[in-house]
Amino acid sequence: MDDRELVKMIGGIIGTDTVEDDCAKIPFGDDYIILSTDMLHETTDFPTGMTDWQIGWMSAAVTISDIASDGAVPLGLLLAAGLDRPERLKGIMQGAKACCDEYGASLIGGDVDAHSELTIVTTGIGRVEKENYTGRKGALPGDLVCIVGDPGYAQAALDGDARYRDYLLIPKPFVYEGRELSKAGVSSMMDVSDGLALSLYDLADLNGVGFEIDSGKLPKTLPQDYVLYGGGDFGLLFTCEESILRSLEVGATVIGRVISDAGVFVDGKTVERRGYVHKWD
Repeated sequence: MDDRELVKMIGGIIGTDTVEDDCAKIPFGDDYIILSTDMLHETTDFPTGMTDWQIGWMSAAVTISDIASDGAVPLGLLLAAGLDRPERLKGIMQGAKACCDEYGASLIGGDVDAHSELTIVTTGIGRVEKENYTGRKGALPGDLVCIVGDPGYAQAALDGDARYRDYLLIPKPFVYEGRELSKAGVSSMMDVSDGLALSLYDLADLNGVGFEIDSGKLPKTLPQDYVLYGGGDFGLLFTCEESILRSLEVGATVIGRVISDAGVFVDGKTVERRGYVHKWD
């Protein structure tokens, strides 16, 4: 069993529409309040050698990236830390605050307790105009499939390529780009922190469509396996009409098209459904 199977079970209890996105949304006048929460553990989420400052930054960035994928502005962040050693808290909070400051959010509180393994939970609050909200649902056959960011860099760093170390340890959410994409009217959007291939499958399943990806349009700086299956990146995957792409002023790369047939394909061949997931035996 993996985390996606558990999410389906949760959807059966609280409603499938509530688990279609990484974020929840609450109507508030002409806006939506966007809420997202993430839990990170030292042994599974923080690479060996990370400083406490980097851990704090990453913990904030994970949640801010989810908020950005809805086209929202991050407003505030709560951080709860289960500490194996209390002296680690200062560096963690300094790193989280630096990330919040970078993206215009406030670190506004949280909780602290003792824990056998360092565990951090971040809960983010954002805001987006209702007309600019962009979730995962909305992709249509004929739309372009595009990415913002550099899929595979974080995995390459995790495997020892020092050239990409900052992509892994100090990830940069695409807040500005998410806002611009949502205002332009892209049809669907999500971040790719679990890997490009798995994100494509998530988006395809939700929309009842498929994706045909052109290998010639994927980034060439890394082997294709890194680009498709590497986790830990904070890029944005989105779909849109071709006319919308021409009006964008963000660094997006077209990698394929939405098709009516179910599945994810690269050059006509089925892509493995794999990426970063939590599993239970």
